[in-house]
Amino acid sequence: MIRSKGGARSGIEVSFRERIPYYVMLAPFLLFFVLFIVIPMAASVVLSFFEFDMVSLPVFTGFSNFFRMLFDDAIFVRTLKNTLILAVITGPAGFLLSFVLAWFLNEFKPIVRTVLSFMFYCPALIGNAYYIWQVAFSSDSYGYINSWLLSIGLITEPVQWLKDADYVMPIIIAVQLWMSMGVSFLANISGLQNVDSEMYEAGAIDGIRNRWQELWYITLPSMQHMLLFSAVMQIASSFSISQLPITLAGYPSVGNRVDTIVSYLADAGTVRYEMGYASAISVLLFLIMIVVRIVVGKLINKIGK
Repeated sequence: MIRSKGGARSGIEVSFRERIPYYVMLAPFLLFFVLFIVIPMAASVVLSFFEFDMVSLPVFTGFSNFFRMLFDDAIFVRTLKNTLILAVITGPAGFLLSFVLAWFLNEFKPIVRTVLSFMFYCPALIGNAYYIWQVAFSSDSYGYINSWLLSIGLITEPVQWLKDADYVMPIIIAVQLWMSMGVSFLANISGLQNVDSEMYEAGAIDGIRNRWQELWYITLPSMQHMLLFSAVMQIASSFSISQLPITLAGYPSVGNRVDTIVSYLADAGTVRYEMGYASAISVLLFLIMIVVRIVVGKLINKIGK
């Protein structure tokens, strides 16, 4: 046992012994985190340098998968462009929309706020809620949109909404924004609820005279960490869009107009069994998300200064 000059146990030993119960409680989560997150991520990084079809032994190919991705795969370049378009539009827009709605709802009485929050969160709560949009934009006259436009005489024949390259991307963006009221929305509501009301009183004494000044000088800095969490969740959501375009527009979509990196990755790994190539795609996507996370984190940190 390590003892100090006075005979007492050292602070390090006491601190470690006090934390043992917490380490024990964290152990199951850490075990599953290592088994299902850390090890698969490490395996993906290693496999990205190999050619592997899950039948033959892996063959080391160096950076050939990455060169193929960036310089010899027109479909991947198209999916990368689609993913960036969806992320740039739905990411910031979804983040701002979730915060603005949370800010407005925070002004209602608790019961009304709870009901409205549940209504806005419903699309994220029901995983397959976007199926209603599949019916709405159905290509026949029974689709809600076509039926309504036909009834008022704006069109004379059904529009192929999800098979027309000019319409499919705006539709996917609109539906994704509708579904963006998820964890980030609840995080913003929680952050607004935890802002100390005394800070607003102190701000009024210091010269703050309207709600916009309250928002900029008190609310946003006070919920900086919650904003960062909300932004990270929105980044993950916007870069992992896959099931929505597959469900509405099919895979591959018309002209690969709304195919994303995640859907292309799944096709490479589970249909063509090019696990090395799929791993390289996942590594590149992970790096892009890290860069975006760093940039967004720095922008949000400036709010608190």
